[in-house]
Amino acid sequence: MSDPAFKNGPLSDLRVLELGTLLAGPFCGQLLGDLGAEVIKIEAPKQGDPMRVWGRQKEGEPSLWWPVVGRNKKAITLDLRQAAGQELIRELVRKADFLLENFRPGTLEKWGLGWEELSAINPSLIMIRVSGFGQTGPRAKDPGFGAIGEAMGGLRYVVGDPSTPPSRMGISIGDSLAATFACVGALSALHYREKTGRGQIVDSAIYEAVLNMMESLITDFDKREFIRERTGAILPNVAPSNVYPTRDGLVLIAANQDTVFGRLALAMGQPELATDPNYSTHQARGARQDELDERVGRWTASMTTREVLLILEKPETAVPSGLIYRAPDMLEDPHFKAREAIVSTPHPVFGQLKMQNVAPKLSATPGGIRSPAPELGQHNDEIYLNLLGLAPERYAALQAAGVI
Repeated sequence: MSDPAFKNGPLSDLRVLELGTLLAGPFCGQLLGDLGAEVIKIEAPKQGDPMRVWGRQKEGEPSLWWPVVGRNKKAITLDLRQAAGQELIRELVRKADFLLENFRPGTLEKWGLGWEELSAINPSLIMIRVSGFGQTGPRAKDPGFGAIGEAMGGLRYVVGDPSTPPSRMGISIGDSLAATFACVGALSALHYREKTGRGQIVDSAIYEAVLNMMESLITDFDKREFIRERTGAILPNVAPSNVYPTRDGLVLIAANQDTVFGRLALAMGQPELATDPNYSTHQARGARQDELDERVGRWTASMTTREVLLILEKPETAVPSGLIYRAPDMLEDPHFKAREAIVSTPHPVFGQLKMQNVAPKLSATPGGIRSPAPELGQHNDEIYLNLLGLAPERYAALQAAGVI
């Protein structure tokens, strides 16, 4: 049962100032906003976040990416390069719980908005800083997009087929990982603040976020001098777990755990494989990965994809299996529908847009999509006049000067 005190999400009593652009910072803001935080996105006047024009939209149409990363946010304009704009940020900081930014390290300090100054204004402030290489170290001030962090963190080298050069994933995974780790750090810092009243800096580097997803890559080399290589659709020595052919397509099967492999052997009509010393253990299956994949592939190729999946869905032969989904498959899948993993949200031009829902799902304090992505400066009046209480004359003068 949901808690009515948090009907808009567990973070609904918190305020975030989002100063970043593109994805590494704003995705963290999206995560916090999805869980209920009031996220005030601060953008340059007349220009705005480049994400407002990125995506697969037709020429002359609004971005199809901005509605996702901009959802659950309020938008104001502010020129941080002007002294009057910097003063307004200081006023906003007094009323904020978090300040989120992903400028190149040193940029805020250049504007007189570094940690020392802002924490003096608001000692409970949590400053979330997302960057390519982190706030310290010899490369801290180097430009660092997600692609560089993915390569430096080890991901690019292991992605792709061994017959090709290193590949990239089809999404901005480095940026999104850094944003996710930044969100985890922000909530950890919030817990500390609840006990002490003191804020702190959350320093999330793209390359370190990627590095932390690399499992035992460093340890393998440290103790065995083993370097992971590109392996395509498999993980070496983890078998059977692969994409297998069927009469009419492909099916993904993951049966690399002992008991699960036993059920797959039964499904294949070869139950003796489960006790065969060549296949009965994880190590044995890994040593014979190619021949085992060939066995499984011969079995799947004798049937249609649906026939394979029906067999592997039975309780006695239940094995993790499925299709390799694209967007159309996701929109039709009954499990996606039952859990509302994809929802429709309002849009001023497109009417309704389908997009992924909030994750994870919380039973008592669920998050949600409360508002569509805002227009540039849409909430200027609300934030400057109501939240900050600027006098109308001062507000008008700041507008005239191009500060707002």
